[in-house]
Amino acid sequence: MPEIFVTGGAGFIGSTFVQLLLDERPDDTITNFDALSYAGNLENLEGFDKRRHRFVHGDIADSKAVLAALGENTHAVVNFAAESHVDRSIAKAAEFLTTNIIGTQVLLDAARTRGVKRFIQVSTDEVMGSLPENEAAFFTENSPFAPNSPYAASKAAAEHLVRAAHHTFGLDTVITRCGNNYGPRQFPEKFLPLALSNALRDEAIPLYGDGGNIRDWIFVEDHCRALLLAMENGRSGAVYNIGARNEQPNIDVVQSLLDTLGKPRSLIRFVTDRPGHDRRYAIDPTLIEKELNWRPRETWESGLQKTIQWYLQNSGWVERTRSGAYRDYYRQQYGTEVGAL
Repeated sequence: MPEIFVTGGAGFIGSTFVQLLLDERPDDTITNFDALSYAGNLENLEGFDKRRHRFVHGDIADSKAVLAALGENTHAVVNFAAESHVDRSIAKAAEFLTTNIIGTQVLLDAARTRGVKRFIQVSTDEVMGSLPENEAAFFTENSPFAPNSPYAASKAAAEHLVRAAHHTFGLDTVITRCGNNYGPRQFPEKFLPLALSNALRDEAIPLYGDGGNIRDWIFVEDHCRALLLAMENGRSGAVYNIGARNEQPNIDVVQSLLDTLGKPRSLIRFVTDRPGHDRRYAIDPTLIEKELNWRPRETWESGLQKTIQWYLQNSGWVERTRSGAYRDYYRQQYGTEVGAL
């Protein structure tokens, strides 16, 4: 059976993609390679078919561990593994460089050694920096790199390495860039699940600056379906921007969430903006729409409803992820305990 090697598959987007593979590609087996850092969670893998899904605990920067786990019959490597929280990269960048840059090169070398047929690098729109507040401006696949955070810079560097592997060594690669994902099982440091989990407890919701920073929001399953199409049918060496054409200022996202929950907007607390906060991201997904015939299935409203329902039905998961290291981070970032703003 062909094998798909997924890195970071115990995280939010990675575990959603693994579930999609199990559902949509019944002839494949999946090796799920994850370091289980703060955002990796084995609970995200509960219920997966153990006959076709194998979990391996390992770090993508560890070449011996990667080669030991990567099979000779691997159809594709899909690299989700990354340190991905911008605030953490501002506080401490070294781990981002190790995982996002060195780890990507280790995977590329291992893919060549094992004769992997295709390498998918899951990147971010943040590599292209910040757009002006102009509805006519969008990120395209040809937009210049202008990363403004250590996280974005590390992901941009990783893209360069993937491109180099394709052009120098002939490795079959595809790079995808996506905007802000939301949906079930997202670690609650991220903006929307933080706001959602706080709102459900009638706790104050911290909002950076004036709340006017604009992001392009996509339901996680829509992103993963685009990734599957890119893996199966994408052009070798191509870059695809993935977006749902759903730009919203952060203040509108929080207000929409509170209105849907029937919670008061007075829960919003404006806090000091983070350094170098990009003002606007917006993706032009025309290329993937035309080449791969991809469209999102969820609207913002339907995706938000599904997200809220999952968090309501999985309160135990939420409480466990909000304990320990999460509380330490919250205290450091906002200068107070969870719920005490």
